[in-house]
Amino acid sequence: MIDRESALALLVSHNPERHLVCHALETEAIMAAMARELGEDAALWGVTGLLHDLDYPMTKDDPSRHGLECAALLADKLPPEAVTAIAAHNSEHTGVMPATRLDFALRCAESVTGMISAAALIRPTRMEGLAPKSIKKKMKDKAFAAAVRRENIYECDKAGMELDRFLATAIAAMAAIAPEVGLA
Repeated sequence: MIDRESALALLVSHNPERHLVCHALETEAIMAAMARELGEDAALWGVTGLLHDLDYPMTKDDPSRHGLECAALLADKLPPEAVTAIAAHNSEHTGVMPATRLDFALRCAESVTGMISAAALIRPTRMEGLAPKSIKKKMKDKAFAAAVRRENIYECDKAGMELDRFLATAIAAMAAIAPEVGLA
Protein backbone atom coordinates (compact mmCIF):
# COMPACT_ATOMS: atom_id res chain seq x y z
CA MET A 1 0.00 0.00 0.00
CA ILE A 2 1.16 3.51 -0.80
CA ASP A 3 2.33 5.44 2.27
CA ARG A 4 0.85 8.80 3.23
CA GLU A 5 3.81 10.92 2.06
CA SER A 6 3.85 9.22 -1.34
CA ALA A 7 0.07 9.56 -1.57
CA LEU A 8 0.25 13.30 -0.90
CA ALA A 9 3.05 13.69 -3.48
CA LEU A 10 0.94 11.76 -6.00
CA LEU A 11 -2.06 13.97 -5.30
CA VAL A 12 -0.05 17.17 -5.75
CA SER A 13 1.57 15.82 -8.95
CA HIS A 14 -1.86 15.91 -10.63
CA ASN A 15 -1.95 19.71 -10.21
CA PRO A 16 -5.29 20.00 -8.42
CA GLU A 17 -6.67 23.41 -7.52
CA ARG A 18 -6.04 24.49 -3.92
CA HIS A 19 -9.64 23.83 -2.84
CA LEU A 20 -9.34 20.22 -4.04
CA VAL A 21 -6.20 19.70 -1.97
CA CYS A 22 -8.04 21.09 1.07
CA HIS A 23 -11.00 18.79 0.36
CA ALA A 24 -8.64 15.80 0.10
CA LEU A 25 -6.93 16.67 3.39
CA GLU A 26 -10.29 17.16 5.12
CA THR A 27 -11.59 13.85 3.79
CA GLU A 28 -8.39 12.12 4.90
CA ALA A 29 -8.72 13.54 8.42
CA ILE A 30 -12.37 12.51 8.74
CA MET A 31 -11.75 9.03 7.34
CA ALA A 32 -8.84 8.39 9.71
CA ALA A 33 -10.89 9.63 12.67
CA MET A 34 -13.83 7.42 11.69
CA ALA A 35 -11.54 4.42 11.35
CA ARG A 36 -10.11 4.98 14.83
CA GLU A 37 -13.61 5.21 16.31
CA LEU A 38 -14.80 2.13 14.46
CA GLY A 39 -11.73 -0.03 15.06
CA GLU A 40 -10.69 0.02 11.40
CA ASP A 41 -7.30 0.67 9.74
CA ALA A 42 -6.79 4.44 10.10
CA ALA A 43 -3.85 4.55 7.68
CA LEU A 44 -5.79 2.76 4.95
CA TRP A 45 -8.96 4.79 5.47
CA GLY A 46 -6.99 8.04 5.61
CA VAL A 47 -5.07 7.41 2.38
CA THR A 48 -8.30 6.33 0.69
CA GLY A 49 -9.83 9.67 1.67
CA LEU A 50 -6.74 11.59 0.60
CA LEU A 51 -6.69 10.06 -2.88
CA HIS A 52 -10.40 9.64 -3.64
CA ASP A 53 -10.53 12.62 -6.03
CA LEU A 54 -7.10 12.08 -7.63
CA ASP A 55 -8.69 11.92 -11.08
CA TYR A 56 -10.92 14.98 -10.66
CA PRO A 57 -8.70 17.39 -12.65
CA MET A 58 -8.99 14.94 -15.58
CA THR A 59 -12.64 13.94 -15.19
CA LYS A 60 -14.43 17.07 -13.96
CA ASP A 61 -16.17 17.45 -17.33
CA ASP A 62 -17.18 13.77 -17.49
CA PRO A 63 -18.70 12.65 -14.16
CA SER A 64 -19.25 9.12 -15.49
CA ARG A 65 -15.45 8.63 -15.41
CA HIS A 66 -14.82 10.27 -12.01
CA GLY A 67 -13.84 7.58 -9.53
CA LEU A 68 -13.30 4.96 -12.22
CA GLU A 69 -10.19 6.67 -13.61
CA CYS A 70 -8.96 7.11 -10.05
CA ALA A 71 -9.55 3.44 -9.29
CA ALA A 72 -7.52 2.48 -12.36
CA LEU A 73 -4.69 4.85 -11.36
CA LEU A 74 -4.57 3.39 -7.85
CA ALA A 75 -5.16 -0.31 -8.55
CA ASP A 76 -1.52 -1.18 -7.82
CA LYS A 77 -1.16 1.27 -4.93
CA LEU A 78 -4.14 0.47 -2.68
CA PRO A 79 -5.90 -2.71 -1.55
CA PRO A 80 -8.94 -3.74 -3.62
CA GLU A 81 -11.42 -2.61 -0.94
CA ALA A 82 -10.04 0.94 -1.08
CA VAL A 83 -10.08 0.99 -4.89
CA THR A 84 -13.71 -0.14 -4.85
CA ALA A 85 -14.64 2.51 -2.27
CA ILE A 86 -13.12 5.19 -4.50
CA ALA A 87 -15.13 3.98 -7.50
CA ALA A 88 -18.29 3.78 -5.35
CA HIS A 89 -17.96 7.28 -3.86
CA ASN A 90 -19.49 8.61 -7.10
CA SER A 91 -21.95 5.75 -7.62
CA GLU A 92 -24.60 8.11 -8.95
CA HIS A 93 -22.46 8.45 -12.08
CA THR A 94 -20.25 5.34 -12.12
CA GLY A 95 -22.85 2.72 -11.28
CA VAL A 96 -20.45 1.15 -8.74
CA MET A 97 -22.76 0.80 -5.77
CA PRO A 98 -21.47 1.18 -2.21
CA ALA A 99 -21.69 -2.00 -0.17
CA THR A 100 -19.08 -2.00 2.60
CA ARG A 101 -18.47 0.09 5.69
CA LEU A 102 -15.48 1.69 3.91
CA ASP A 103 -17.59 2.53 0.84
CA PHE A 104 -20.22 4.32 2.91
CA ALA A 105 -17.63 5.99 5.13
CA LEU A 106 -15.93 7.56 2.12
CA ARG A 107 -19.23 8.78 0.69
CA CYS A 108 -20.37 10.46 3.90
CA ALA A 109 -16.92 11.79 4.84
CA GLU A 110 -16.18 13.41 1.50
CA SER A 111 -19.68 14.90 1.33
CA VAL A 112 -19.69 16.41 4.82
CA THR A 113 -16.48 18.39 4.18
CA GLY A 114 -18.42 20.87 2.04
CA MET A 115 -21.12 21.37 4.66
CA ILE A 116 -18.66 21.86 7.52
CA SER A 117 -16.37 24.14 5.49
CA ALA A 118 -19.26 26.33 4.38
CA ALA A 119 -20.59 26.56 7.94
CA ALA A 120 -17.15 27.41 9.33
CA LEU A 121 -16.49 30.10 6.73
CA ILE A 122 -19.54 32.14 7.75
CA ARG A 123 -18.65 32.07 11.45
CA PRO A 124 -16.34 34.65 13.01
CA THR A 125 -14.67 31.89 15.05
CA ARG A 126 -14.55 29.49 12.06
CA MET A 127 -14.19 25.91 13.36
CA GLU A 128 -13.90 26.90 17.02
CA GLY A 129 -17.12 26.02 18.82
CA LEU A 130 -18.80 24.55 15.72
CA ALA A 131 -21.25 21.88 16.90
CA PRO A 132 -23.16 19.03 15.24
CA LYS A 133 -26.40 20.85 16.05
CA SER A 134 -25.32 23.75 13.81
CA ILE A 135 -24.46 21.43 10.93
CA LYS A 136 -27.77 19.57 11.25
CA LYS A 137 -29.61 22.91 11.09
CA LYS A 138 -27.64 23.96 7.99
CA MET A 139 -28.36 20.59 6.35
CA LYS A 140 -32.09 21.38 6.49
CA ASP A 141 -31.54 24.58 4.49
CA LYS A 142 -31.35 23.29 0.90
CA ALA A 143 -29.95 26.62 -0.32
CA PHE A 144 -26.99 26.43 2.06
CA ALA A 145 -24.05 24.60 0.45
CA ALA A 146 -26.54 23.50 -2.19
CA ALA A 147 -24.07 21.25 -4.04
CA VAL A 148 -23.51 19.02 -0.98
CA ARG A 149 -25.26 15.66 -1.30
CA ARG A 150 -27.03 15.49 2.02
CA GLU A 151 -28.25 11.95 1.33
CA ASN A 152 -24.61 10.81 1.28
CA ILE A 153 -24.01 12.37 4.71
CA TYR A 154 -26.95 10.40 6.10
CA GLU A 155 -25.24 7.19 4.92
CA CYS A 156 -23.00 7.49 8.00
CA ASP A 157 -25.31 4.98 9.70
CA LYS A 158 -24.37 2.41 7.03
CA ALA A 159 -20.73 3.09 7.94
CA GLY A 160 -21.51 2.34 11.58
CA MET A 161 -22.00 5.80 13.11
CA GLU A 162 -25.19 7.61 13.98
CA LEU A 163 -25.44 11.16 12.63
CA ASP A 164 -24.56 13.13 15.79
CA ARG A 165 -21.51 10.98 16.48
CA PHE A 166 -20.41 11.20 12.85
CA LEU A 167 -20.78 14.98 12.74
CA ALA A 168 -18.89 15.39 16.03
CA THR A 169 -16.10 13.15 14.71
CA ALA A 170 -15.95 15.01 11.39
CA ILE A 171 -15.94 18.46 13.03
CA ALA A 172 -13.16 17.45 15.43
CA ALA A 173 -11.10 15.96 12.60
CA MET A 174 -11.42 19.09 10.47
CA ALA A 175 -10.77 21.38 13.44
CA ALA A 176 -7.46 19.56 14.00
CA ILE A 177 -6.28 20.60 10.51
CA ALA A 178 -8.13 23.92 10.29
CA PRO A 179 -4.98 26.08 9.89
CA GLU A 180 -3.75 23.87 7.05
CA VAL A 181 -7.03 24.11 5.09
CA GLY A 182 -7.90 27.76 5.72
CA LEU A 183 -10.59 27.21 8.35
CA ALA A 184 -8.79 28.60 11.42
